[in-house]
Amino acid sequence: QLQLVESGGGLVQPGGSLRLSCTASGLTLEDYTIGWFRQAPGKEREGVSSISRGTDGGVANYMYYVKGRFTISRDNAKNTVHLQMNALKPEDAAIYYCAAARRDSSWLFLEEHNYDYWGQGTQVIVSS
Repeated sequence: QLQLVESGGGLVQPGGSLRLSCTASGLTLEDYTIGWFRQAPGKEREGVSSISRGTDGGVANYMYYVKGRFTISRDNAKNTVHLQMNALKPEDAAIYYCAAARRDSSWLFLEEHNYDYWGQGTQVIVSS
C-alpha cells in the first residue's frame, strides 16, 4: 500500500523550531519530487518547499515566506524527507502536508495537481 506519513508537528513558541518528517511505505522517496504544503484554518492550501529527485540529495527550493528559515532535506537511507523549520512565526501555524510527484523538477515545483501521492498532514501550532 502506497502511503506517506507526516510527523513532528506540535506546539511551539514564536521563534522556536520544529522538524517535520515525511516517511513512505510502498514507494522510494528518492525517486520522487517531494513537496511540502500547508493549510491554515480558513485559508487555501499553499506550497512551502520542494526538493527534486536524486540520490545526491536533490535541489531544494522555497517559497519566499519561508526562505532562510525552513530547510528541506532528504535522508534516503531512511526513505524520509525532512522539513526543518526555524524562527517560527504565528503565521506558520497550519496543517503541513507532504506530497510526492513522479515528475522531476529542479525548480520550485508546488502546483498541487502535479503531485501523485499525499500524506494526511501534521499540525503545527505556533503560540506563546
